[in-house]
Amino acid sequence: MISATRRSLLATPFLLTLPAGAQAQAWNPGRPVRVILPYPPGGGTDILARAVAEAMRPALGHPVLVENRPGANGAIGSDALSKADGDGTTIGMVTSTHTLNKYVMASLSYDPLADFRPIAKMTTQTLVMVSGTAQPFNDVAGLLAAARARPGAIGFGQTEAVTRFAGTEFARLAGVQMEDVPYRGGGLMMNDIVAGHLPCGWTSTASAMPHLSTGRVRVLCVSTAQRTPLMPDVPTAQEAGVAGYDIASWVGMFGPKSLPLPLAEQIHAAVATAYRDPALVQRFQTLGLEMDLRPPAAFAEFLVADDARWAEALRHGRIQKAG
Repeated sequence: MISATRRSLLATPFLLTLPAGAQAQAWNPGRPVRVILPYPPGGGTDILARAVAEAMRPALGHPVLVENRPGANGAIGSDALSKADGDGTTIGMVTSTHTLNKYVMASLSYDPLADFRPIAKMTTQTLVMVSGTAQPFNDVAGLLAAARARPGAIGFGQTEAVTRFAGTEFARLAGVQMEDVPYRGGGLMMNDIVAGHLPCGWTSTASAMPHLSTGRVRVLCVSTAQRTPLMPDVPTAQEAGVAGYDIASWVGMFGPKSLPLPLAEQIHAAVATAYRDPALVQRFQTLGLEMDLRPPAAFAEFLVADDARWAEALRHGRIQKAG
């Protein structure tokens, strides 16, 4: 489910050729650009958004300001983005929960595909299962043994629909009962992991990386079928005994549907310029993020396929719609 071709973290970013019109024109908004982020500060997507915003500023000559608008599984910020002016001064960044919400939330005030203009697919992200080093288990086998000994007593933290799916799918395929514990953001969840208040949780590498050097957090497994080059010694969930487990997330940039396609292509070109900044490339590697930059047309095609995968998951009962 949502598997992706794995790329080395040291590889050159995946850049597709832009239309000639986009190459000939420069995006010059003339004033600060607002990036609506539907998630709270401190999480992996927030860290990514601020790094990209900083790298874009020199090319624009104006600040790129990240505005956190968390709540309702990302729907509050996405709703605000859908209603923004399409003049290129308000854009947004979302995770793969953006398409998933349509199939797990009772209702949405917008359509995740029809009401937005795709600008750029930005990353492919491995998810990780993390736990505190004070927990009585130190690997997946130990966690599963504890979960089988006390069904329902071992909870996993999650921050939005995709990490919740990661946890519930893990439990389903492993044949154990684990309750999900919702958090408003990856930073808050990681604080409880570090403090030992939460047995384990699913999050992005960007959320987990800052805590690994403390010696109080360990990564039990990664979500994809292949190991990530950033953590070559960490097994995949499949290697740890959970057959068939293969999940990856993504982050993308959107504008409101009123954003003209030529302008979306110009914004993408500005992002592509930022992606060639050595400091940003190093930042991605430090956070364990895989650059996977695709322009509007290719991103739109990807979103249609992603939407179809979630629709299939709902038909087969692997996800459930609320209400």
